[in-house]
Amino acid sequence: MASSNWKTDEAVASSNLQLVGLEAGLDALETTVVGARVPFRQTANQKILPPVVAILVVLGIWQALISFDIVTDPTKLPAPVDVWNQVKDAWLEGKLLGYIWTSVSRGLLGFLFALVIGTPLGLLVARVRFVRAAIGPILSGLQSLPSVAWVPPAVIWLGLNNSMMYAVILLGAVPSIANGLVSGVDQVPPLFLRAGRTLGATGLKGTWHIVMPAALPGYLAGLKQGWAFSWRSLMAAEIIASSPDLGVGLGQLLENGRNASSMSMVFLAIFLILGVGIAIDLLFFSPLERWVLRSRGLLVKS
Repeated sequence: MASSNWKTDEAVASSNLQLVGLEAGLDALETTVVGARVPFRQTANQKILPPVVAILVVLGIWQALISFDIVTDPTKLPAPVDVWNQVKDAWLEGKLLGYIWTSVSRGLLGFLFALVIGTPLGLLVARVRFVRAAIGPILSGLQSLPSVAWVPPAVIWLGLNNSMMYAVILLGAVPSIANGLVSGVDQVPPLFLRAGRTLGATGLKGTWHIVMPAALPGYLAGLKQGWAFSWRSLMAAEIIASSPDLGVGLGQLLENGRNASSMSMVFLAIFLILGVGIAIDLLFFSPLERWVLRSRGLLVKS
């Protein structure tokens, strides 16, 4: 009987050693893969070359429409060189960076205001049942309301100034940020909350150490959508509301091109608006998203 028990204990010990070895091997493999540097050529082929090729294809098709007289009216579709000349003229006049900075500074500041308001509002809606029942449907309705609808009342209430711009941005972005955080909190496993309470993480401490880290993927999705709404709201406000005191942002540049029937200026404004949106995503949201995925073991390599 003693011999049998000894053999059983030896088998259990051997099994445990095998599991420990397997776990160590998997950890080493994961560490090796995550920590390995990706060659620049591979990064260029996978991430840089495809968008460059796509842009060249679009430019080629665009130029072909002009060269083969498929589109002959420059007031409908300007040649790429005309748009480039518009860019060069704006740069030589010292106005190009001013157009961009006027809109980007407003958009980022308005988004930060929306972040400060939308985050506690989202936590309140997610954690307090009565508040969710009272204003949860209102937030969802505001999120589906076109941002341009807020421009006329904002102009009447606040006048033609930057406060009006920020108000439109807030009304467009806050619901998206709050709803994204609510969605993230709803997906937090109850086991995390119970474990946190067991360890003494309750109230604000539990929110900071348990709820927010666990809800980060949904919160990040809300932030991305909130920025998109901020940027679109700002462009709508700049197109509709114009004043010398407001300066010329990208939305106003687009409207100026329409008033002057200059399609090259219209295309310049469109490309700048698109470029800012892409740049913000590549410089801020994409790295943050990769960090969140990598910290959860969902992104092995990038």
